[in-house]
Amino acid sequence: MNKNSISKKLLTRVLSLYFVLTFLVTGLQILAEYYNTKSHINSELLTLEKTFSSSLTRAVWELNTQQAKDIAEGLVAIPMIKGITVRDENQQIIAQLGQQFDGTNPNSANPQQGGLSTFSESYFGHTFPLIFEFSGRTTEVGSVTLLSSNQVVFNRIEVGIYFLIGNAMIKTAALILLFSLAFSKLLSRPLFNLTQQINQFDIEDPEAYKLHQSSYEKNELTILETAYNNLIDELVIHKEKLAHVQGDLVSANLKLDEQNLLLEQEVARKTSSLSTTMLEMEQQQRELLTQKEQLQTENNRRKQTETRLIATNQELTSLISELHQAQERLLDAEKMASLGNLSAEISHEINTPIGISITSSSYLEELLKKLELSVSEQTLSKRELGEYIDNSKQSISLLVNNLQRALELISSFKQIAVDQTSNKIRQVSMAKYLDEIIQSLHPKLKKTSHRISIDCPTDLTVHVHAGAIAQIFSNLIINSIIHGFEQINRGEINISVSRYQQKIVIDYSDNGCGVAPEQLDKLFDPFYTTKEALGGSGLGTHIVYNLVHDVLNGSVKATSEPNQGLHYHIEFEDMS
Repeated sequence: MNKNSISKKLLTRVLSLYFVLTFLVTGLQILAEYYNTKSHINSELLTLEKTFSSSLTRAVWELNTQQAKDIAEGLVAIPMIKGITVRDENQQIIAQLGQQFDGTNPNSANPQQGGLSTFSESYFGHTFPLIFEFSGRTTEVGSVTLLSSNQVVFNRIEVGIYFLIGNAMIKTAALILLFSLAFSKLLSRPLFNLTQQINQFDIEDPEAYKLHQSSYEKNELTILETAYNNLIDELVIHKEKLAHVQGDLVSANLKLDEQNLLLEQEVARKTSSLSTTMLEMEQQQRELLTQKEQLQTENNRRKQTETRLIATNQELTSLISELHQAQERLLDAEKMASLGNLSAEISHEINTPIGISITSSSYLEELLKKLELSVSEQTLSKRELGEYIDNSKQSISLLVNNLQRALELISSFKQIAVDQTSNKIRQVSMAKYLDEIIQSLHPKLKKTSHRISIDCPTDLTVHVHAGAIAQIFSNLIINSIIHGFEQINRGEINISVSRYQQKIVIDYSDNGCGVAPEQLDKLFDPFYTTKEALGGSGLGTHIVYNLVHDVLNGSVKATSEPNQGLHYHIEFEDMS
């Protein structure tokens, strides 16, 4: 067959497209197998964390280095573990076995996310903290980094890769064979048979050389065969007519000439009709090939567009994920900055009662020295003893009151600080806890004439994230002081807390300057602030929104009018 035959061109293009698709699909299957196996390794690392974290935590807490090293050796013996590093709370290495990385900080990964950290192109691992619980409180005593490698992943999926490649090769070979047989049976062989029969045509016996195909399908070859056979039939008829006219030549010589002329005209017309039909068939075939090439080009273009769209979508997803992570880090930094400011103000506030206590102690010491001198010189009188007793009582009373004041400040701040850095759920007496929150904000409130009114049943208790409650009220009160009471000397804040069925309902309102409607729509948006020039971060109300929705699984709504104050309505369910 000619090398430029139609069947070979069609077969080459179809098989080339199939080979490309098979290569892409096989590559995607191998990539999916790789990430699936890596996910299983991550699950196994998390299982090892649950299995050995308790014993490692106990060993590090008890400073039992040998036990920690023994456990580390046992973990390194596991085939998928290529290295392990155990550190104490000061990030000092206690045990380090297997693969090591200079300059790589194993704590750079977030252990609470439970994901894998990439240390290099060939190695990845999982870092988790060692948390020791003592007397109801938890302390991070160190961390552990488990290291694995891509070689472990490749070893696990090696057989699967061979299977996928072998499967693709078998399918491709089978498809090539099937297409070759199909093209040979449906196109190449029938065309060859038609050509052979036409080449054997004999004008003396046209009836014996009609085209006969073994296939009975209705296709273009059948149309061509029918047209050719019809032409043969017409030739036979005209041949018979010619013989009849020749037999009648003697009697109708003139008529014979006319019949010959008519015969020649009819043959020319039929030949022309056949040629036109053949040309039309060739034109249709060329048009079909052109349309097919256009369809293939359009299909390839759409696939390229789809690939670009998928890549762009993945980039957008990655950027959104990074934006969310950056936003969470900013929120955490804002919370810690708020806690740091509160710590500095509490420290300054404690200095006053402690200073008074030191002064009272010094004065009491001087009185005692004078009393000792009078006793040693035997000049002590009843009047001096009475004055000493009165002055001592006043000094002791002043000392006790100020130390009690410092103790209350420290106790309130300690509880609030612990709650804000912990996500534990505990039972909280709302009335008492609100007093502690306001007590921790006393350094900010004492410089103003603002007043806070609380309407909360004394017996209202709730199981909740106490830290979230402390951060919500701290942000709301500080926002009222900074924004709401900017031009007001005597502001009023009203807090109402009640229980409705299983829900806790909080209504917080102030009589500040309020918020305009266009500002109210953006109140909970991150980084939106009217104090940007004065260092405002715009995260206060956004933190409140996230704590209510994400931590307390509740809802918060804000309503306001200019010069009518701002009102927050918060609802969340008891977590008991």
